[in-house]
Amino acid sequence: GITECMPSLVPMEINEPWISSLQGLSLRNVTVTLYQGGKDVYQEFGEMLFTHYGVSGPIIISASSYVGKKLKEQNLRLEIDLKPALDEDQLDHRVLRDFEENANKQFKNALGRLFPSKLIPVMIQLSGIDPEKKVNVISKEERRAFVHLIKHLPMTVTGLRGYNEAIITKGGIRTREVDPGTMESKQVKGLYFAGEVLDLDALTGGFNLQIAWSTAYAAGSSIK
Repeated sequence: GITECMPSLVPMEINEPWISSLQGLSLRNVTVTLYQGGKDVYQEFGEMLFTHYGVSGPIIISASSYVGKKLKEQNLRLEIDLKPALDEDQLDHRVLRDFEENANKQFKNALGRLFPSKLIPVMIQLSGIDPEKKVNVISKEERRAFVHLIKHLPMTVTGLRGYNEAIITKGGIRTREVDPGTMESKQVKGLYFAGEVLDLDALTGGFNLQIAWSTAYAAGSSIK
């Protein structure tokens, strides 16, 4: 039997139109969480990258291995915590301090220490705060909502990129139908399997190379 095949370790496509304005922006030390309905199905800390169609980079590539099948059922919500080292109260103090130091500046000109410049217009847009508004008249409620946005930057994952951009294929020949010592089919004598044709995959390229080498060695040794 064959488990359905799909691209894996692959970038994700995002629905929101503002995503293309962030193309090329790399974020380090962020936490990404993926939700199916109200339930979180994956979380990882590390580095990611925005593209013209969505998101990529190490933590996104790893996430794709977990959520590929879930994306066939429905779109997923992705949230980025831009400041995972701080909880919301600590971050609120940090934002308040920045606002106090820039009290007479417009909101759009007071965010340079919080975000990369490319991200600032998007954060302003999603905050709903008038970019021309003086920082000293931003309400506590507006500020707290802005802090929440920084910890939960939301977007909608609509799918994965195709095989051309995938590092591996997920799915293939079911391993329970293969002798693990010889790689010979339990169904057909003299038929051997190796590498990505098997329903075996792991989170990084190195593990997948090891799967390819080890299964090929086992199969080759058994055939000989």
